[in-house]
Amino acid sequence: MSDPSRPQNPASLASEAIRLSSDLVRKEIALAKAEVSQNISQAGTAIGFIAVAGVIGLVTLNVLVAALVAALAETDLGPIWSAVIVGVVLAILAYALLRKGINDLKLSSLMPTRTVQNVQRDAQAVKEAYHDN
Repeated sequence: MSDPSRPQNPASLASEAIRLSSDLVRKEIALAKAEVSQNISQAGTAIGFIAVAGVIGLVTLNVLVAALVAALAETDLGPIWSAVIVGVVLAILAYALLRKGINDLKLSSLMPTRTVQNVQRDAQAVKEAYHDN
C-alpha cells in the first residue's frame, strides 16, 4: 500500500484500483466455490432423503398389499388391522421424507446467496466511491 498522506498520480491510483478489484474478484470466486460446494452437499443429503422415501414407499406398498390379501383371505381383523396400521405409519413417514427432500432440492436453496449479497454490496460500494470522487 502507498502512503495515504502523499498525493498519488492517476496511473498509480488506477493500478491500485485494478489490484484491489482483482483481489476482490478472487475472494468472491473463492466464496462462491465454497458456498456452491456446501449447497451441493445439502443436495446430496436431500437426494438421500428421497431415496429412503422411495424404499420406505416400496415397503409400504408391500405391507398394504399384504394387508389387502390377508383381508380377503381371512375375516379375523387382528392381523389385518395391524398390517394396515403399520402400512399407514410407513406411508406417512415416506411422505414426510419425500417432502423434506424435495424442499431441500429447490433451486433457490442451491444459489450462492451470500456471494450474491457480497457482490451487490461491493458493487454499491464501488458506485459510492466513484460518485464521491
